[in-house]
Amino acid sequence: MEIPTRDNSAVLFLDLQQEILKNNRTLPADRLRRTSGALAKLAALHRLPVFLSAVPPGGAFSDAVLAPLGHPQPRLRTQTTAFADAGLVEALRASGRRVLILSGVASEIVVQRTALDALAAGYQVHVAVDACGGVDARTEDAAWRRITAFGGVTSSVTTFAAELTGDFTTEPGGATLGIVYETLGG
Repeated sequence: MEIPTRDNSAVLFLDLQQEILKNNRTLPADRLRRTSGALAKLAALHRLPVFLSAVPPGGAFSDAVLAPLGHPQPRLRTQTTAFADAGLVEALRASGRRVLILSGVASEIVVQRTALDALAAGYQVHVAVDACGGVDARTEDAAWRRITAFGGVTSSVTTFAAELTGDFTTEPGGATLGIVYETLGG
């Protein structure tokens, strides 16, 4: 398993939409917005390819994610996995990145299914658990265990930030550290 870097990683945001975020029960809503937004800021700062996947009835995508990325349009799908979207899979393949960082709601549904499908397709999957929300702590824990049993990694936005930057004394490192500190806000 490779450590995520700015040269090998892409980020996939899943269903971070108003109507779906309401169903999150495992992470306070403000923290989920901060951490998923921080992940978007890290992706923008380090110029990582970013993909957004959403379902039509889910409402507007989180502005905490959209704003740092320049308000891209999420790709719409009807399946419980982003890997059912052939266009997204092709765009991801074309990016040349083999390490995929996931953030989304619900952990037990779209995050788990997408992680398992990405692993089956040969990607290395890291789930930023502090940028995901589930419907129940027990079922979310089962999803994490299943993802890791299939070869995925559970991690955090903070860990990903440290792996991306390597040296916090550089200019991008200082900016990265500032983003990490934002996740701790109240």
